[in-house]
Amino acid sequence: MEYSISSDKNKLDFDAIHSAIKASYWGAYRSRELTRTTIENSVCFGIYSELHGQVGFARLITDKVVFAYIMDVIIFEPFQGQGLGKKLVRHILELPEVKQVQTVALKTRDAHGLYEAFGFQKVGNSEMWMAMDHAKYDSK
Repeated sequence: MEYSISSDKNKLDFDAIHSAIKASYWGAYRSRELTRTTIENSVCFGIYSELHGQVGFARLITDKVVFAYIMDVIIFEPFQGQGLGKKLVRHILELPEVKQVQTVALKTRDAHGLYEAFGFQKVGNSEMWMAMDHAKYDSK
């Protein structure tokens, strides 16, 4: 099955996104208003199937120079386990505005293996924070 990824917010299925995030361990507290606000203030990505419509979602906040933060990466049931999360993350990481930033970070409780395959590493003692750091620091 073919899947496409779009950052067009007009294509997003808000109800499906909110339901999936509300059911997640990280977003149970979010009201519809909070979910809407996060979407309005982020670059958002939907992954779509011609047959099933939207099957996943992720969002990004970045200054396009120093820092990018990937959030709410979620593939809807029953589409999980088909590599769509990897496809969505790869798409985001290959964007020019993400490739050029010094640090890309995210938080996860249960998908460390997925992100390690892209080069993310745990940050300090954190059970959740992961980052890819491309910063070049002056040795002075």
